[in-house]
Amino acid sequence: MPPPKTIFTSHERNSLKSTWGSQTSRMTRDSFLPFGSCQLCLLTAEDPICCPSGDLFCRECAMTNLLAQRKEIKRLEKAAERRKEEEHDQRARDDEEARQKAVEEFEAVQAGLEVKIGRGGTVVGRQGGKIVVEQEDTHDATPGSTRGKKRKFEVDEEELKRIATEERSRARVTLDAERKAAKSHLPSFWVPGVTPSDNHQRVDATKRSPTCPSSDPAHPHALSLKTLVTVNFTRERSGDKGKSVPTCPSCKKALSNATKAVVGIPCGHVLCKPCVDKFMRPEHRHHRDVHDEGPEPDSVHCYVCDADLTAKPEREKEKDGKKGLRPGLVEMRSEGTGFASAGMAVVKRDGVAFQV
Repeated sequence: MPPPKTIFTSHERNSLKSTWGSQTSRMTRDSFLPFGSCQLCLLTAEDPICCPSGDLFCRECAMTNLLAQRKEIKRLEKAAERRKEEEHDQRARDDEEARQKAVEEFEAVQAGLEVKIGRGGTVVGRQGGKIVVEQEDTHDATPGSTRGKKRKFEVDEEELKRIATEERSRARVTLDAERKAAKSHLPSFWVPGVTPSDNHQRVDATKRSPTCPSSDPAHPHALSLKTLVTVNFTRERSGDKGKSVPTCPSCKKALSNATKAVVGIPCGHVLCKPCVDKFMRPEHRHHRDVHDEGPEPDSVHCYVCDADLTAKPEREKEKDGKKGLRPGLVEMRSEGTGFASAGMAVVKRDGVAFQV
């Protein structure tokens, strides 16, 4: 028998890279969305809005997605409630079966019959509110004798309940094993008599609130109507194509994936990042007169409408108790320019490669 092959041919190595295993590919520039595109419909955003993390959507697309997520959450909640009710009913049936068995044992004791319990014990009667159990003692038996002596002792109710619970659980396991052995092994699992039952405890992993569809699945962020911001682009006619493109209101340059755009919350005006660093800081916010008072040291105001964009401290937000818009500057999401340092769009497919 020849030894196992450890050297792959060129065709096999190419198949391993292109077909089998985990494949990762960085998308090219042709696959990138232009700046100002909706992350859901992949077209130019109409009536644009963005989430607090800078993901841009059409208002209609965002509302439709929110409604769909809320319907799915309600469906999952109803399914979880139905599953809990089924589990509760199953536990109730098991408890009723155990109670019925305990009643039968009690009636048998009252009728003078012997009831076997665990480890060879037999309930023979009651004395002073306690149960008398007769058990065979094999420790004092002689080597020639086949049976040991019987001794009586008293057991309280709690101990008997514990023994009965152990016996019932052991009986259920034995009964399940007998049913499984008696069931015919058919490959047609869809037959009603052979359909397997799912009795495993499920972990309730239902999300309680909608999440942003453009967020990372490993680290999703919440999405709600209160946190959506209306984006106010400053549009101007482009000389090449004659279409209106979003531009920076300060430097009048067109905004694209190559320029980092920053949106102000809650006003929604968009500027490029260099202009934000130059004109929206307290010392460069406006051309002030020499005799005017200087701006507040830690305040940030919009370049267009002079709205206060200063982020509130954590303590003040906790006192307010409102989960609304958090003022500040947020960098809008863009898919990059195609260069290795700026391209963030990566497609990954997980798989298994079998090698000998």
